[in-house]
Amino acid sequence: MQISIIEKKESDFSCDALILPFIENDFSYYDNLIPTLSKQIHKVFQKEFSGKFNQTALISCSEDLKYDRVFFVGLGKKEDITSEKIRQIGAKAACSLRDIGMKDIAISSGLISSLGFPITNFLEGSLLSLYKYNRYKKEDNSNNINSITILSIFSKNLEDEIKKIKIVSEAVYFTRDLINTPANDLTPSELAEIAKSLKNEHISVTVLEKPDLEKLGMNSYLSVSKGSDEPPKFIILEYKGKEIPPVVIIGKSITFDSGGISLKPADGMEKMKYDMAGGAAVLGVLKAVSELNLPVHIVGILPATENLIGSSATRPGDIIRAYNGKTIEIISTDAEGRMTLVDAICYSKKYNPSLIIDIATLTGACSIAFGNTAIAMMGNTREFIEKIKISGLNVYERVWEMPLFEEAKEYLKSDIADIKNSGGKSGSLCSSAYFLYEFANPAPWIHLDIAGTAWNDKDKPYIPKGASGIGVRLLFDFISNL
Repeated sequence: MQISIIEKKESDFSCDALILPFIENDFSYYDNLIPTLSKQIHKVFQKEFSGKFNQTALISCSEDLKYDRVFFVGLGKKEDITSEKIRQIGAKAACSLRDIGMKDIAISSGLISSLGFPITNFLEGSLLSLYKYNRYKKEDNSNNINSITILSIFSKNLEDEIKKIKIVSEAVYFTRDLINTPANDLTPSELAEIAKSLKNEHISVTVLEKPDLEKLGMNSYLSVSKGSDEPPKFIILEYKGKEIPPVVIIGKSITFDSGGISLKPADGMEKMKYDMAGGAAVLGVLKAVSELNLPVHIVGILPATENLIGSSATRPGDIIRAYNGKTIEIISTDAEGRMTLVDAICYSKKYNPSLIIDIATLTGACSIAFGNTAIAMMGNTREFIEKIKISGLNVYERVWEMPLFEEAKEYLKSDIADIKNSGGKSGSLCSSAYFLYEFANPAPWIHLDIAGTAWNDKDKPYIPKGASGIGVRLLFDFISNL
């Protein structure tokens, strides 16, 4: 899709549809801007439109204007307008116009800019909302938008920001595609090949194979892979835009999770292809960071495997020794994500990181606590926790901090090993994070549980049903602000 910004009057620009945002009960802004439309605007306000949030109206234009349609979209009350609401009306406008066959659309940016909001919020919502996943459909008869043009008198100041929004949105698309791909096509080996495709002058990619992992003693991670014929792939990407201690981002990368011997219920198991959403987000972040040449140092780690039932599968009651020598009693083979993550966390310390972040669809308890409205966050570094909270508000991928009380350790006590991998249902959101903390501490570390937000069962304003791609915009914003 072509994205452009030009300094041109609304009355002089040619397109299929021009989008005009309105404050609730205020239609005066366009009287002088587009005088030839003034009468039609007044008429629409009298009959069918008042500018309430997300309210829309579509009109045909007179022959003396160069566009076929004008699309009205409501911002709501002036005092209630936020960046997020502007993203949402951007999504509403773009999807509505796409669905009626408009190909080339434009947005009048003056009103939004005059309210102190960047028009890029509108563009971001538009781009994110237009995502479709049609890889497996024989025919795609749906409509597509070819171009979005921003009409602005501040075009020079917006070019860099528009480039960033476009690249980050494309990274979200890339991430959503990976998560939506079924597990028969997205195996750990295929995920490794996709990671290698990101290799360039800024990104190096290394894949550790099973013999390497056995030699290193990554038995916690390997224990998850034992039931599958697909070999595990420990994928490491390094982007070095500056010679500083790196931020390490570890993404849970279970390409399919049956629960192992602790088998999941059949209902909804088809969605377990999204258990690698954390790893996909890591790839999306590195893709965007590399394309924008940010002066940062990032290491991404994806401990990829399947969690299946097989004659060699790990059993409840087994005891394994992790990379750092600590023994783990397996209580549930469906608590597999943490088993892969702890070896990755311990391995990541070799980079002397300034921060370790893990992002994972870790617990059903996260979905119970927050639905699909927030990411659960725990950590041991106050400075970075507060910065991630700010980034969550910036991009509306909100995080909510949960406690790491020492009492959670009681749930994980084993009679025969150093620790057990599950403390049961009670307090499981916090005890599962505490399990990771036992391996991460004292390194600066943050855990992001995206189990409730990585997948949507219905459309949201700019996140279509299916994979959300959450985490890409959050972590990109956090890294950019470093």
